[in-house]
Amino acid sequence: MDPFTAPAHSVPPGWSRKPRWLRALLLTALTLLLIAACGYAGYRISAQFGIQTLAEDGQRQLELNARAVESEISRYTYLPSLLELESSVGRLLQSPTPFRREQVNAYLEGLNQRSGSLAIYVLDVQGRVVATSNWREPSSYLGEDLAFRAYYQDAMAGRLGRFYGIGSTTGEPGYYLAHGLKKAGQIIGVAVVKVRLNSLEQRWQRAHLEAFVTDENGIIILSTNPARRLKATRPLDAETRERLARSLQYHWWALEELQPLAREQLGADIEQVSFASDGKPAPSAKPVTYLAQTRPLADTTWHLTLMTPLQDLRRSALSHAMLASAAFALLLFVGLALNQRRKVLATRLAAREALQRANNELERKITERTADLRASNQRLLAEVREREQAETTLRQAQDELVQSGKLAVIGQMSTAIAHELNQPLAALRTLSANTVRFLQRGSLDVASSNLQSIAELVDRMGKITGSLRAFARRNDDQAEADLGQAIDAALQLLQHHRSCPGLQLHRDYPLAPAKVRVAIEQTRLEQILINLIANALDAMAAQSDRQLWLQGRSEAGSYQLTVRDNGSGIAAEVRGHLFEPFFTTKPGEQGLGLGLTLSASLAASAGGSLSVEHPPSGGSAFILSLRLAPEPQEPSSHE
Repeated sequence: MDPFTAPAHSVPPGWSRKPRWLRALLLTALTLLLIAACGYAGYRISAQFGIQTLAEDGQRQLELNARAVESEISRYTYLPSLLELESSVGRLLQSPTPFRREQVNAYLEGLNQRSGSLAIYVLDVQGRVVATSNWREPSSYLGEDLAFRAYYQDAMAGRLGRFYGIGSTTGEPGYYLAHGLKKAGQIIGVAVVKVRLNSLEQRWQRAHLEAFVTDENGIIILSTNPARRLKATRPLDAETRERLARSLQYHWWALEELQPLAREQLGADIEQVSFASDGKPAPSAKPVTYLAQTRPLADTTWHLTLMTPLQDLRRSALSHAMLASAAFALLLFVGLALNQRRKVLATRLAAREALQRANNELERKITERTADLRASNQRLLAEVREREQAETTLRQAQDELVQSGKLAVIGQMSTAIAHELNQPLAALRTLSANTVRFLQRGSLDVASSNLQSIAELVDRMGKITGSLRAFARRNDDQAEADLGQAIDAALQLLQHHRSCPGLQLHRDYPLAPAKVRVAIEQTRLEQILINLIANALDAMAAQSDRQLWLQGRSEAGSYQLTVRDNGSGIAAEVRGHLFEPFFTTKPGEQGLGLGLTLSASLAASAGGSLSVEHPPSGGSAFILSLRLAPEPQEPSSHE
């Protein structure tokens, strides 16, 4: 019998069990392979995203530090050309003498100390140093022949000399800035400034940055890592090395090439490089990988390279890979668990019960929240009613305070007004007695003249008492006032003030007050003006020269009226308390300290303001600003 066509019950037991083991083995291998693939994908995605993020952050850091380098270099660009303005430098170059050299040396020494540069010196047309700031030091440049330097040759050719090198005398590195000094269009010498740039390295080290600057020859001239300084970032051929050796730009340095262990270009001016750990030989050193980003520096042939270590990024990517693998494995195990029917049913039942409980809990919370909101709404309505009642009470109190202030002003004026009324009363008594006698004598003309005088005196007294009644009564009219009428009423009430005799009143109105209507009640406006003018008159009471200015101007829908006097002014220590209630600078019982407070409150309630200025010429100026009342509209006619 063919074994492949034999019945199932006749197949040997080992044959039927082998495919199951194979399936289990293949399934396990496939699962492990998928987990590894998921981890590798997570590692790659995390690494790429991390490199992109580091590149964006590094680009910002690179831009900031590049600007810092450019700013550090540009700090000293003006110094060489500054020497062209110093006449003693030109005289020394044209006709050198020991006295002129000593004079220029002292000037360069002081300029070098003030600017913070390393050295400042002047070369003649032969390239010899004729004056220098370090002339007192043993390593002075004085007399040195520097004609071989590139910055001298550029300056003599009329170009800007820019050069980084190591000093041939002191061996100290620096950045040289040279400028050709001209006289009558001819170059008579070269001014050179040597500056330090190691402050940039110290700043980068404090910021924990790894960066370096390469010059036009690809030589690292600035670096946070001293081991990389004065190394070539690109291969130098024999001709270039010979040229650099003759120029002594880098003194006698070997200019070894900085060889990375690995390099991968990621984009324009950005690459991934690996170097050996510092202080260890390349074969046994553990490589350190960086993200190198390069940017050219403006106005120079230099390039700034920022190196960001990738160790943390790789550790983070490895962690993400492990998390991705674990998550994938967990999903696989969850899938296997969900395939079991009993657990699926139990999970559904549990979920249904949990949903029901959550629904019940949600309904309970909604009911409680609705009750809380209803209670809160009732409390808010009660607070609104209380605030409205408080506002009404406050408005009533303000009206009472305004009325009290008006009565206080009337009380202060009562003495002067009583004195003014006594004079016409005495005249009335005399004229009436004379009129009786003239009538008895039959002198009707004289009696008629006396009666006319009596009528004029009565009218005068009526105006005084009428002004007082109009000021003292409450006014509930519409919030619109005539400014000209208010000014006239205030001056009428205060015409008997003790400071009115000898007063010079100046009026300056681009727009006549009689044509100005402002958004405030008439009596409130009058009270504000009476308080301001009365204060001005009191401030001038002790002087013979009394001048009062009333100046008005319209601006952006409002009108500003300035009340200014030439009194003694307000002391600086009390200016901050002028608008406080019950604060007054008047002696004795002359003031209650409420006038300015009431005036400012009335102006503010009408949408305006009251402020004070203190002119340098003396006195005080109070500025009342009120909104202009809307223009009355003409009634339209319809046919």
